[in-house]
Amino acid sequence: MKTDDGIYLSFHEAALYNYSGMTLLVDKDNLKWTSCLVGGPNSYKVKVQTPFTTPWRTIQIADKPGDLIESKLIVNLNEPNKLENTDWIKPMKYDGIWWEMHLGKSSWDMAGKHHGATTENAKRYIDFAAANNIQGMLVEGWNTGWELWWGPERETCFDFVTPYADYDIEEVIRYGKEKGVALIAHHETASGVEQYERQLDTAFQYLENLGIHAVKTGYVGTIFPKGNYHHGQYMVNHYQHVVEVAAKHQVMVDAHEPIKDTGIRRTWPNFMSREGLRGQEFEAWSSDKNPPEHLVIVPFTRMLAGPIDYTPGIFNIKFNEYKKDNQVNTTLAKQLALYVTIYGPLQMVADLPEHYDNHPALQFIRDVAVDWEESHVLNAEIGDYLTIVRKERGGDRWFLGSITDENPREFSIPVDFLPEGKTYEATIYADGPDAHWDKNPTSYIIENKQIKKGDTLELKLAPGGGTAISFKPLE
Repeated sequence: MKTDDGIYLSFHEAALYNYSGMTLLVDKDNLKWTSCLVGGPNSYKVKVQTPFTTPWRTIQIADKPGDLIESKLIVNLNEPNKLENTDWIKPMKYDGIWWEMHLGKSSWDMAGKHHGATTENAKRYIDFAAANNIQGMLVEGWNTGWELWWGPERETCFDFVTPYADYDIEEVIRYGKEKGVALIAHHETASGVEQYERQLDTAFQYLENLGIHAVKTGYVGTIFPKGNYHHGQYMVNHYQHVVEVAAKHQVMVDAHEPIKDTGIRRTWPNFMSREGLRGQEFEAWSSDKNPPEHLVIVPFTRMLAGPIDYTPGIFNIKFNEYKKDNQVNTTLAKQLALYVTIYGPLQMVADLPEHYDNHPALQFIRDVAVDWEESHVLNAEIGDYLTIVRKERGGDRWFLGSITDENPREFSIPVDFLPEGKTYEATIYADGPDAHWDKNPTSYIIENKQIKKGDTLELKLAPGGGTAISFKPLE
């Protein structure tokens, strides 16, 4: 929030273990907020044995909104890493069999018109990943049970070790290894938590045996057992149990429909990323789509808690061949900028491979890093605009992302983040002169220029638009 006198505040919590998540109860009559725990099926909200430790309650206070993004308070209130070996924990970009189901091109279940998770289709995505510096490939709809999703069997429908007959998982893994692309597994539970708990050890042993080191979990729908909520004590403990079992089998976790991040990734670094917001999938199937200002609000709300799996990179902005009433409410250049403005160490290249064919703007996605050594907010106003520059970990390249709401913006950006004495080639992916998030979202231009410390960048962002820049040092 922003106070009347220009002070920026964030209220959150850190190190949430064996407790219910905290919300804020608004008392409009007395003009105050009170901490309020998420409840459950019982008369109590938290059941613990003494002695016990509550999560940290945090208030972050800043003069500038970007200071909230740069703060390390939440993660540093957690205990240090507990894992002895972290060599298998690797940030990466990934593509996958996912967006095509949201568009309706294919189905999650084999009983559907066109099953997406076939061996042949998986190899197609692996080929695209291998050709474009994408290290991972996600497959949803690979395991039996999807056809029972909305029936009375939803609570127990999924089997996490049995592929559909048209998906040869061992052949997909072999092919991926040959091409240098790692398979990311998928565990959609349909919120049948007890069913998942019963299979948990077997499911993660199965992944370890196959050499799979990453899984996307999902908890769509009302939690079973009934009366529990995603942010109550029961589920806080469940999510933590999953992460610890995953760590035992050397598997990274990307959780969808998760408990909010409270910095636990410092202690359990295999908890790589989470959804926990209206992600880009909403654009494909919701009539209440994310407005252009959504992505300049999210960095100051959900992203203050931790990494996001937002699934950027949609180039086919108006997907009329699939759903005429839906679209992504950004320009193409803004989709590129999201790889910098939204932090996610598992970062998806979300569109269909055919929508990237021979597309010059794909080069930014090939180049952009996902693991950062430095991050600096250059300008920001909550709900209006945001510009971030980041330096890749273990390298000399920098990347800049600038995004706006429904209003056009012009920024003069002093280049004071680059080191002295080095000249960089800046490749600028900008909105075209006639770009507009709704009227002309795919208009973009690419420009190359040499940049050094002390120069100034002039950015022009279209309504709902953005700019993405890669800086590569010249020898």
